[in-house]
Amino acid sequence: CIIVALFDRPIEQLRAMIRRSLDRLVPRNRGRMDFYDTFEKMIADYNAGATNAEALFAQLVDFAKQLNEEERRGIREQLDDEQLAILDILTRPSPKLTKQEREQVKRIARELLDTLKAERLVLEWRGRQQTRAAVLVAIQEVLENLPQKYSDDDYHVKCDAVYQHVYDSYY
Repeated sequence: CIIVALFDRPIEQLRAMIRRSLDRLVPRNRGRMDFYDTFEKMIADYNAGATNAEALFAQLVDFAKQLNEEERRGIREQLDDEQLAILDILTRPSPKLTKQEREQVKRIARELLDTLKAERLVLEWRGRQQTRAAVLVAIQEVLENLPQKYSDDDYHVKCDAVYQHVYDSYY
């Protein structure tokens, strides 16, 4: 009982810190939803009695380290959060890319966002069919430069996923 009491306050502090990080990271990149789901499962297991306080604390510390790594991933990839979200859509869950192909996809992610922001994402772009279609066409045109490793099906799936991301994220 004393050990549990010793862990309660640090657990709550760590939980709050992780929640703030997730609240900041997930909206910027929906590919990070797995982090949120994992966190919620850890808390639910603890609340259900499946995990004790010491184990939860250790899990939360490891999880916080993973979140820190995720936050630094953009720096390692030399991409901002917006570009990283596009990269994740284009590379997850497949295809498996070589280093050179991955660099090509990074360039495409940068180019796509630059093109959309400069030419297509006008005020209230989502309200008109013509501007929505122009955004989709711009996405399709830029993604035509994806490495040959992307099949036609991959290309169409990625175009749709990127469009949905843009539609949801850029008002």
